Amino acid sequence: MPGGQEKQVDDSEFMDVANDPAEARALRKALQQIAGGGAGDTLKEMAQDILSGRVGLRQAAQTSGYTDALMDKAQPFREQWDAMSETERQAQAAEGERILDDYRREIEEERRVAEEQKSKPGGSHSGKNWSLY
Repeated sequence: MPGGQEKQVDDSEFMDVANDPAEARALRKALQQIAGGGAGDTLKEMAQDILSGRVGLRQAAQTSGYTDALMDKAQPFREQWDAMSETERQAQAAEGERILDDYRREIEEERRVAEEQKSKPGGSHSGKNWSLY
């Protein structure tokens, strides 16, 4: 691709596993963080493959090397969760909902701006001033 940039999938790529666009965005953003390398080389490769569209999320989830690496990284989080009180778990869940609500507002604003751009008179897609000659 030009400038060495690789194609990146958008949020819609994850709608088959997400419950709504905000969850799809959260998943894409999490994969972008993993692609940065902080979770190890195997998961970095997995995230980069998914984000570039070379591998689908479901296909990656069925690849033993990736699932093994995911399980290894998830174990400490599972242990932390198990050690939390119910109040702490509820606080974590509320924080997750707050983040999803932020994404929902962000997505709605993006849609609103896109609709405004489409409805502007004389916009680049208005069809006016076109000529074949």
